Amino acid sequence: MSDARARRPGAETRRAIERSAGQLSNAALRRIDASHEWYRELPPDERSWVGLVAQAGIAAFVGWLADEDGTTPVTAEVFGTAPRELTAAITLRQTLDLIRSVVDVVEDEVDTLARPGDEQAVREGVLRYSRELAFAAAEVYARAAEARGAWDARLEALVIDAVLRGEADDSMQSRATALGWGSVSDVTVVAGRTPSGTATSVVEAIRRVAARRGVEVLAAVQRQRLVIVLGGTTQPDTVVTAIADHFGDGPIVVGPTVPHLFAAGRSARAALSGLAAAPAWPQAPRPVLADELLPERVLVGDEHARRQLVGRIDGPLRSHPALRLTAAVYLDTGGLEAAARVLFVHPNTVRYRLGRIAELTGYDLAHPRDAYAVRLALALALLGTVTAPARPALPRAADPSSSASAAGRGSSARGIRAGL
Repeated sequence: MSDARARRPGAETRRAIERSAGQLSNAALRRIDASHEWYRELPPDERSWVGLVAQAGIAAFVGWLADEDGTTPVTAEVFGTAPRELTAAITLRQTLDLIRSVVDVVEDEVDTLARPGDEQAVREGVLRYSRELAFAAAEVYARAAEARGAWDARLEALVIDAVLRGEADDSMQSRATALGWGSVSDVTVVAGRTPSGTATSVVEAIRRVAARRGVEVLAAVQRQRLVIVLGGTTQPDTVVTAIADHFGDGPIVVGPTVPHLFAAGRSARAALSGLAAAPAWPQAPRPVLADELLPERVLVGDEHARRQLVGRIDGPLRSHPALRLTAAVYLDTGGLEAAARVLFVHPNTVRYRLGRIAELTGYDLAHPRDAYAVRLALALALLGTVTAPARPALPRAADPSSSASAAGRGSSARGIRAGL
């Protein structure tokens, strides 16, 4: 404590510095304007905030220097009411440039302001104050980053929830814009199991991998499910492969890529449906595309997958009856020669038709997995064309007073049986 008092300049020096506070603030602003291009490029309102911070810094230095005991701490309050606006206007590095300019101005005026013998004490005071002020600035930015991170995490969770629900409304648009996703294109939803560890560490690890690949990412841990939204990439499978180790055990399903976030509900629906259906295909790759799980998704009741599978396979074959018949016969007989005998054609004709089927649908019947999908699609198409039988009318009670009616009904019944 005595050492701190010994380093303090005298009362006359402190009063001289206090009287010159306004001049020092103006000189600091001139120095900042001359030395830093970033300051000159700021809009007028943000430059005014920087000016207020510089003035507050000089005023706080005067008050700190006047403390006889040297116990007044330099805290974030030195920035007055500007912390929030300051962190939005300039970066931490620019704030440190600001502090450095203010310190340089005070040091340049030491010989003018300090009384003989107090020069060294003023210089030491400036150094100690600038160090504490730098720590205070770092605290301001750290708190702002924590608050911004917590707020962004809440917004992120809300946006992902809206994507999963397919609610592309105005509130989602505003939240996505706040997160910087308003203009992100090529969006893909990925779903998998939650790994061990805290949700924050998992999400941050995924962010680091995505950042190295220049891909935008939103992520949320929802109990046993980890959902990721990738943006800005037309090759999501390579990104998902890079982050696969950050998922828990089990399947990782990649939904289709859509143009923007507001159409991501379709990708999310496919990814979540695929995640539910993936256990039906134990040999599925990891990660696996949701479109590769169309048969399993049909089995779990995904109506969108049903329409998609039928449209991909039966749609092109519907206008080629011979190809459609060949596919059905080939799947039933299980071989090229057997199918040729049933169809009364040469095996080369069957081989040619199988090639055409593969060209039109993208499914090769010689591959067991593709054959399974085609068989299911053709069966679903047939079920879709069968109309439900008409419900028979309930018979009316006979009217005993009308023998003619009874006789007529009897003859009608005999006619029906004769027809059968």
